[in-house]
Amino acid sequence: MSNPNNNTPCVSIIGCGWYGLAAAKQLLAAGYTVKGSTTTQQKLQQLADAGIEPYLLDFGLGKSVDPKDFFSSEILIICIPPQRNSDTLSQYTAKIDTIAMFSAQYPKKEIIFISSTSVYGDANCTVDENTVANPQTPSGKQILAAEQGLQKNSHFRTTIIRFSGLVGPGRHPGRFFTGKKNIPNGRAPINLIHLDDCVGITLEIIKRQAFGYIYNASSPDHLQKQHFYQQAIKAAGLAEATFIDELKEWKIISSLQVPKQLNYTFKTANWIQWLKDF
Repeated sequence: MSNPNNNTPCVSIIGCGWYGLAAAKQLLAAGYTVKGSTTTQQKLQQLADAGIEPYLLDFGLGKSVDPKDFFSSEILIICIPPQRNSDTLSQYTAKIDTIAMFSAQYPKKEIIFISSTSVYGDANCTVDENTVANPQTPSGKQILAAEQGLQKNSHFRTTIIRFSGLVGPGRHPGRFFTGKKNIPNGRAPINLIHLDDCVGITLEIIKRQAFGYIYNASSPDHLQKQHFYQQAIKAAGLAEATFIDELKEWKIISSLQVPKQLNYTFKTANWIQWLKDF
């Protein structure tokens, strides 16, 4: 249901974690009504304190779910990444299928699925939204299967945002390799995106109603891995790391749809400058 105070739609967010909670807060600031789900009882009060209508929902295999009116919103954002644990990873696609089943019970639904650029694999080239996905990791394969399942469902329209590596509050990139030695593939280009741009792109899609596309969401600055992470480690005051000066498997994530559909300008488009300002 829509916000009774204005014409902005109501947005439900499955997974109010690092990205989901930040997106929810920005949507609230923009005047949207936001419903948010969590699997943790203790987090319900945190959501309520932020102005989010809190729901305790777990779509895991064998879980009993009573979503009440959570799915009645016009827009649903799904941001639950697959877990690395092999037992739960294999259940990921089934979990997304369960969410799709509930979503299909309500008409005129827009679904935004938060995906990952890991669906491309390392193709040793620049990839964009027209590139055929070819994931090489178990999690990448699960994410692509989830994408395809949602896209095939005719009860709603699916928008896919493929995020590159995530950095921002609580995720300083200097921590990724601190103290490690002889890290391979030092000349590989980085593909990262800041939380502010993750949220900014999402809000721009909703604002412009630019639904139904696949969006690659990655900063246009693709420094060499060894150059960027050595600078990041230094900026964070952490233990030095060493890299092997070599180029093996790599990819550069490019976006056709972010500039075309959204006319969006990345807030973080120069990583060295960002490190200086951090």
